[in-house]
Amino acid sequence: MEAVVGSKVPAADNTLRILGLLASRKAPTPAAMIARLLDLPRSSVYQLLTVMHEHGFIAHYPEDKSYGLGVAAFELSSAYTRQEPLARLGAPLVAQLVDKVGESAHLAVLHGSDVLYIVEERAKGRPSLVTDVGVRLPSHLVASGRAILAALPKSQVRALYPTPASFSGRETQSTISSYAQLRRELDQSAQRGYAIERGDLTADFNSLAVEIRDASGWPVAAVAVTFLGDRIPEDQWEKLLEPIRATAAQLTARLHGHRKQ
Repeated sequence: MEAVVGSKVPAADNTLRILGLLASRKAPTPAAMIARLLDLPRSSVYQLLTVMHEHGFIAHYPEDKSYGLGVAAFELSSAYTRQEPLARLGAPLVAQLVDKVGESAHLAVLHGSDVLYIVEERAKGRPSLVTDVGVRLPSHLVASGRAILAALPKSQVRALYPTPASFSGRETQSTISSYAQLRRELDQSAQRGYAIERGDLTADFNSLAVEIRDASGWPVAAVAVTFLGDRIPEDQWEKLLEPIRATAAQLTARLHGHRKQ
């Protein structure tokens, strides 16, 4: 078989080839098509998919009889950006953002169905926030998480929130308690080009966030500004959004990425 040539561990080689194929496709793919595209026996493909599914690297969609990347594969794809390089690149830009807007700002990445804060810059004289470096919060509750989720394929978001229990476990002001509600919020975020959090996590605090994409266009992080709602009414949000967008574009450029026009 072609897959065996040049590899002493064909099962490992074929596993990586399947993951690479699924990563390159916009939608989940049937096993038969995977076998055909990679010129592999169907039986081998099914065996490998079963093992990868058990370990969370593959998501199975029984209604479509298809397979896509799972949460474990997504965490691997974002592992680089969860670590120091992204924080080091982003920290000075977030600090500059705070200087421009006079409000607290942060940089966060997706970690499973949570967001992980990797940069936090507090504005002088502003109230303390629950966010801090190393803190994890449910991504559907916060603007930075919603910004990233809104840029992900719908199938990936669904895999992160498979059941109603995915939305429970934390007392908040949020009205998002189901996938349908989350989907509506994400569609609105994608349409407007930024995500909003209106006191969902902490009463009286609002946040605006814009996603950051890597060179392949994948959303790897989000930059957000948090402020007291009564300080900046909605008709003045544009004065925050312009520098937030500029910061996201700068960090995207530093990651050798691009932003959609």
